[in-house]
Amino acid sequence: MARLAIFIDGGYVDALASKHFSLRIDYAEFVNAVVGTISNRTAEPLDLLRTYYYNCLPYQSSPPTESEAKHFAGKRRFFSALTRLDRFLVRQGRLAFRGYDGQGNPIFQQKLIDLLLGLDFALLSGKHQITHAALVAGDSDFIPAIEIAKQEGIVVSLFHGPSKTYAQELWFAADERFELTMTFMSSVSR
Repeated sequence: MARLAIFIDGGYVDALASKHFSLRIDYAEFVNAVVGTISNRTAEPLDLLRTYYYNCLPYQSSPPTESEAKHFAGKRRFFSALTRLDRFLVRQGRLAFRGYDGQGNPIFQQKLIDLLLGLDFALLSGKHQITHAALVAGDSDFIPAIEIAKQEGIVVSLFHGPSKTYAQELWFAADERFELTMTFMSSVSR
């Protein structure tokens, strides 16, 4: 039987959901929709090994403001809820402060997310624990992991947002591509 792992860049999905679709995702439904989409394409049943979700907790100053503390606690509860989903693993990076932009707004950068996702992707592929991989991301940093997976015979499906929300090189590196349309995202919203 074919076996699938799903790799989700949580920051990417958060940005799509809020900025492009103005909705909140039900991740159990999201996973079911991804599995269904790939199963329909392959015309064979897929066993879901696991969904890997990568994100980080929001920044808190020291001491945190009331708003920061509330946002941090909410995100922590959300990650905890995700871990209770069947076959779901949350992998956390960290948020690094990188200074201020021209308008005085703080600049933050996620750290470890791309590396964690790439390592998990390559390790599962190299150990032949999966036959299919679904990547929900837009960053070209994942191309080396895709190339390793393809060399190992893994079919890589990219789930991406609308035009200009993903790197073209990433799109070309994948075996199959599925756009996260408003119809798809509405069907998996809370």
